[in-house]
Amino acid sequence: MVASINKAFLVKEKLVPTRKPTPLPGRAVRGSRTGRPIMALLDLLGRRWALRVLWELRDEPSPTFRELQERCGAVSSSVLADRLRELDEAAIVTRNDRGYILTAAGADLLGRLLPLDDWATRWTPSQTAPALQSDNSLVSGHFGPNTR
Repeated sequence: MVASINKAFLVKEKLVPTRKPTPLPGRAVRGSRTGRPIMALLDLLGRRWALRVLWELRDEPSPTFRELQERCGAVSSSVLADRLRELDEAAIVTRNDRGYILTAAGADLLGRLLPLDDWATRWTPSQTAPALQSDNSLVSGHFGPNTR
């Protein structure tokens, strides 16, 4: 009897969770009803494992699904499949005959994230944050002058 229950009925009755649509510019996303491009990007990259997937695709050769899952550690196959589907729909990741790769847009995005890796490498949090001077520059100057 259970096997004859229609999946559409289960989704309609909210017994099976529906997938969230892929955040894309122009679609309503977290933080923006109009789908401002930056908010769509932050929504997409803020999803579980999305940034890790991008990071693991930075090097050759292109990994298969299982290899990518291994590189990512504890990601479940369903979450990885969801992230790959979303990143593919957003034209950031694609699949070739050998595995998954970044598209030109994905490589460009990753290149724009690399300065964050540089910053994180130098990041040494302490128990007290450096104070700001009256001109909003850091007293310690550890991360350089404020360039607003």
